[in-house]
Amino acid sequence: METSPRRDGAVRAADVEQAAAELSSDPTRVRAARRLRAVDGGSLVLDRLVELATRLLGAGAGQIAILDDVQTIAGAAGMAPGGTLGETALTDSLCTVTAAGGAPLVVADAAADERVRSLPPVASGAVGAYLGIPLTDSTAHVVGALCVFDPAPRAWSDGDVATLRQLAASVVTELEYAALSGEYERQHLRWRLAMDAGRVGTFDWDLHTGELNWDEPLLAMFGYTAGEFDSTIRGFSARVHPDDVDRVAEALQVSIETVGEYEAEYRVLRPDGETRWVQARGRALGDPEGRAVRVVGAAYDTTDDRDGQARVARVLEAMPAGFYSLDRQWRFTHVNAEAERLLGRNREELLGEVLWDCFPGAVDSAFEESYRSAVRTGQPVNFDAYYPAPLDGWYELRAWPSPEGLSVYFTEVTERLRTRARAERSAQRLALLAQVSAELAGTLDARTAIGRLPRLVVPALAQWCIVTVVDAEGRPRDVGWWHADPSARSLVERYTAVRLDAMPATSPVARALFVGEPVRSHAGEVAALLPPGEARSLLTALDPGSAVALPLRGRGRTLGVLTLYYGRGEPVSDEDLATAQDVADRAGLALDNTRLYTQQQQLAEGLQRSLLTEPPEPDHAEIAVRYLPAVEAARVGGDWYDAFLQPCGATMLVIGDVVGHDTEAAAAMGQLRGLLRGIATYSDAPPVEVLRGLDASMALLQTRVLATAAVARFEQTDDERERGVTRMRWANAGHLPPMVINPDGSVAELAAWKGDLLLGVDAAARRQESVVTLDRGATVLLFTDGLVERRDADLDAGLVRLREALVDLADRPLQEMLDEVLERLVEGRPEDDVALVAVRLHPQGRPRPAEAGPNDVPDVVPAEHGTA
Repeated sequence: METSPRRDGAVRAADVEQAAAELSSDPTRVRAARRLRAVDGGSLVLDRLVELATRLLGAGAGQIAILDDVQTIAGAAGMAPGGTLGETALTDSLCTVTAAGGAPLVVADAAADERVRSLPPVASGAVGAYLGIPLTDSTAHVVGALCVFDPAPRAWSDGDVATLRQLAASVVTELEYAALSGEYERQHLRWRLAMDAGRVGTFDWDLHTGELNWDEPLLAMFGYTAGEFDSTIRGFSARVHPDDVDRVAEALQVSIETVGEYEAEYRVLRPDGETRWVQARGRALGDPEGRAVRVVGAAYDTTDDRDGQARVARVLEAMPAGFYSLDRQWRFTHVNAEAERLLGRNREELLGEVLWDCFPGAVDSAFEESYRSAVRTGQPVNFDAYYPAPLDGWYELRAWPSPEGLSVYFTEVTERLRTRARAERSAQRLALLAQVSAELAGTLDARTAIGRLPRLVVPALAQWCIVTVVDAEGRPRDVGWWHADPSARSLVERYTAVRLDAMPATSPVARALFVGEPVRSHAGEVAALLPPGEARSLLTALDPGSAVALPLRGRGRTLGVLTLYYGRGEPVSDEDLATAQDVADRAGLALDNTRLYTQQQQLAEGLQRSLLTEPPEPDHAEIAVRYLPAVEAARVGGDWYDAFLQPCGATMLVIGDVVGHDTEAAAAMGQLRGLLRGIATYSDAPPVEVLRGLDASMALLQTRVLATAAVARFEQTDDERERGVTRMRWANAGHLPPMVINPDGSVAELAAWKGDLLLGVDAAARRQESVVTLDRGATVLLFTDGLVERRDADLDAGLVRLREALVDLADRPLQEMLDEVLERLVEGRPEDDVALVAVRLHPQGRPRPAEAGPNDVPDVVPAEHGTA
């Protein structure tokens, strides 16, 4: 309800009171709402619809409110126990504002929104954000509202509004279906009460046990109480007039012997001395061998009207169901008032006429088949059937055969079945949307998921379908298709291969891509746009009647088209088109998310790589590096490698990992890497001092990050050069230790998996340094934990796999060895970032190998010292 801005809550409360008064003042609307409020038993379905609304919109709670002169909750989800009970004044409800406005009520911050901030649910803090849709019944009356809400403020998108609007249609359908079902049950009850009012009693005589069961009306008819009647045929015969006993017994015996009908009218001598006339009808029922096993039937008192017809006619005339009777020649012998109304013919036109002549649509239909079956078998039948125009309706029928012919009771159930069909169709559409959402949400490869969309929407929304996506170069490409007819799928597959190249810029697909709006067309129009050739021939062979091209819309751009094709004469409902557009919008958003994710991933990886540099190339030492980002998300990480020369000419390798996976971790990594480089290259310090200085700098600069690192320096004296060995001095701050591949191919892990304290914990912590002597020809590998860690295996298992791979690859060139290690351990797709740095110490008594590249040493390092 639109209202002008006000400053105080009291004035705004008056506006809500006016809205409540307007809703209560329309008696027709109030009656329509009370009809739906009287629904009993539908709350479970309604609760599930509210639960679906909260799940699809990500809301904390929701409810269905019926508004007559008070608010009643018909369904709810996510509310506190007891929160859905009782009635609420219209003046205390946000749903009142929704219903009175007749349009979606979108409230992002309820406490700041003058329309609702003074209402109790907002003032109490239960509602911080609210989205409501009016519920409008089939007579265009607003009967309530469907809403979702959160305790905290939040924004609601156009897609949220569209989804809740569609769910609101399903809620109204379910409410009306439940109301019609309740009315139908009440009709049946009235029918039974009418029979009781005619004082008709029933009996069941078991011929094997001799037990005779009477209901209360029949006991009363004979003047018995339940305790007096001995439940045998003797109890019956004792009250039958002596002059009638033999005749009635003979009628029963004939019925038993022939397993046929029983009919008798006789007098009953009651204990109070009164004589009553009773009309009884029944039938003997047989076993598989044709022997009678029981007699069942009914009886009614005919004392006041000996022929019995007047009393039954009155009962039948008062029934809310239609009734007519037919004789053995299928002629109408009785038609009640409700049957006249339902059949559209008065009884004077029908009595004495043959059913098949009056209603030719019943010939060779479920009506004729069921009626003739009842007469042939002697068994009642129940069935639903449709009669064409002019009745054009569905009917529920029950027919009883009798010696005179057939008695038929029937009610029209057209609206109930149509409402149920609408509810089922609505549920199917919602299930389709949920399935599409799950399909698109379950993968980052949206293009592949969207390629499967046609298999979801066919045949639910169309006869066949093609989905088109715009590629990175801006060209449309068909990525998915499906046809309901398996024999036509090969034609569609070929059509998708040739159609886009043949389509002009005026085609529906091109127009939908250009304008970003749905384009409907007839197949003949599209075929006329295509030049003569294979594409036109294929479309002609597929022979669709019409098509609609729905844009896949992202954030401010169209990323593809979902084209639905319908058979000739196939109706296309607005609800199906709205569902199809919802599917297309969800697909477009998924494509746009993938596009943004790819951009972010490329940006993140570019940032990460820009912080890493190429290694130096000291004499007879070949250094190789690798960096591989994680594939699960577009995240920069804290893994880094480094290799450089110190002023003394020693080669230093570094591997490190800043805790975290975000831009802050990447920034900290760049800062720590620069600090370590500066400390090491200026001070000429050994590894332990470099780590100690880095820890001190981190404390002074208040970096507030944690990191692991391992630093190795390769040194050599003249004597060691003569002996062909090199010393590796290294220190470890909580990182995995290096691995060494000896010249003989054996692999050694330099220490058990433990190290000194991480960087950033305690700048005063004592750190240790280790020294190992390596033969020339050895290879040293430093790596981050992403190389060996797995979700499904522990770290030790990963280290074993790495050791086995290095043994197998020991004789490979260094660059090839690193590539193969990555392939074997992470298959090129690591769960976490991976950084590697390795050095191979080639023998110094021979020329530098070609695969090691040129000897490149900074000018400030003496040439004779630029070695490892």
